[in-house]
Amino acid sequence: MRGTVHVLASCLFLCLLLSCSQAARQGQDIRCGACRALVDELEWAISQVDPKKMIQTGSFRINPDGSQSIREVPLARSEGHLLELMENVCERMADYGEHTDSSTNRKSYIRIKSRSGEAMDLSEATLDSRVTSSLKFACETIVEQNEDEIIEFFAHETENVKDKLCSKRTDLCDHALKIPHDEL
Repeated sequence: MRGTVHVLASCLFLCLLLSCSQAARQGQDIRCGACRALVDELEWAISQVDPKKMIQTGSFRINPDGSQSIREVPLARSEGHLLELMENVCERMADYGEHTDSSTNRKSYIRIKSRSGEAMDLSEATLDSRVTSSLKFACETIVEQNEDEIIEFFAHETENVKDKLCSKRTDLCDHALKIPHDEL
């Protein structure tokens, strides 16, 4: 009898450990997906601004030598514009659905609403309000905790922002370097 109780307790502990591990991985998948979606949404919003539009930044004070520290930067990549974009970017997480990779059982998040209004293939996506609210919450947390890094990356037009921001700088995506750049 005592051996049976020990085996049952061991099985229960193993099941609990596995479910905790799976829950942690799902949480990581959500945070990684939110970061990658955030980058896609910001890149798209930046691309919608006329690249010729410039804004003056710096100090309008006159230096002792009579010069001013003003410079022109593209509006789309100015700190003020990026802050404005970040205020609303997480609202767009409602435009994403969940996709489960059948071989790894990892979750990724794909756009389910077209920006241009055209029909999209939704056969690979699961539409669930709990997922979109989790994705939105994760996005808001990422923006809040990493605002300076996000502005730094987008202000300087860094290539592969998804990998650099979501994997290397924030460690939100430990597996993302294996995800193709066009997937989200």
